[in-house]
Amino acid sequence: MAEKLVIIMANTDPRNGEELGAPIFQASVAAAMEYEVEVICTATSGRLMKKGVAENLYVKEGSPKSVYDFIKDAHEAGVKFYCCSPNLDLFDMTQEDLIPECEGIVGGAHLVEEVMEGDCKVLTY
Repeated sequence: MAEKLVIIMANTDPRNGEELGAPIFQASVAAAMEYEVEVICTATSGRLMKKGVAENLYVKEGSPKSVYDFIKDAHEAGVKFYCCSPNLDLFDMTQEDLIPECEGIVGGAHLVEEVMEGDCKVLTY
C-alpha cells in the first residue's frame, strides 16, 4: 500500500488566490510520486468545493488557468478532495452544490482518525 499524505486546507483563504497554489500543487506532485493523497477543505477553504467558486479564482492575476483547472489536474493525477461537513451549513451548500472532483463530505472524526490512527503524513495550510 502506498504511503498516504493528507493535506488540510483550513486557513487557506480563497479570497487570496496566491495562497491556493502551493497546497494543490504539492498534492499533485505527491500523487505523481504515487502517494495516496487526500485534500480536506475545511473552514474558509471549504468554499473551493462549491461549484462556480474555484472557476473564478486565479493563483496569479492574468494566469490562463483557474484554481479549478489546478483542482482538475490534481484530481486527474489521483488526488481525492473532500469537503468538511460543517461547510455545508457555513456556506449554504448542499451535496449537489459540490464540484464533481469532490469525493464527498467528511466530518471532524474522519480528520482526527486519519491523523491519530492512520498511517499518513499531514500537511496543514
